[in-house]
Amino acid sequence: MILAEWSLYRSIRKQAALDEARPADAMVVLGAAQYNGAPSLVFKARLDHAFTLEERGLAPLVITTGGSGGDPRFTEAGVGQDYLIQKGVAATKILSESRSETTFESVEAVARLLAQRHAKTCIVVSDGFHLYRAKLMFAARGIIAYGSPAPASPIEADPFERALYTLREMLSSTLWYLGYRG
Repeated sequence: MILAEWSLYRSIRKQAALDEARPADAMVVLGAAQYNGAPSLVFKARLDHAFTLEERGLAPLVITTGGSGGDPRFTEAGVGQDYLIQKGVAATKILSESRSETTFESVEAVARLLAQRHAKTCIVVSDGFHLYRAKLMFAARGIIAYGSPAPASPIEADPFERALYTLREMLSSTLWYLGYRG
């Protein structure tokens, strides 16, 4: 059992260090917290990285994700869309999926959007620790996902937080595999 846990930890950390960004049908920016219409530092790192990838012309479409998290005025997806437009991404290149409240819900919604466009590949932008599970979820929906970790993530920069979030991902990945859809 300990070997299996260690193997999962290593798989998550290996994926976290791997930038697979390449041409794809779409780029997906997984949501993170926003505060009164401004992205959190974690979300900002993801959005800034997505902007850099968008400037490289790797995908014709950018999809921001994330619901309101209880905020009556703003959603993560909407804040992400606004942020990218302010940085210079054409509004016509961005879709926002603002109903999802979990990674699973985001992947399910994005998979439907991609299917409507006959798209089969995407670049997933998130914190490194998050990419292993996100890629598994996309694969389960028939989408080839390439992980691209946000290099300026404050979580990945702090060794304690990096380990803590990786442990959380181990649990989340295991629960998802066992059928929990959170």
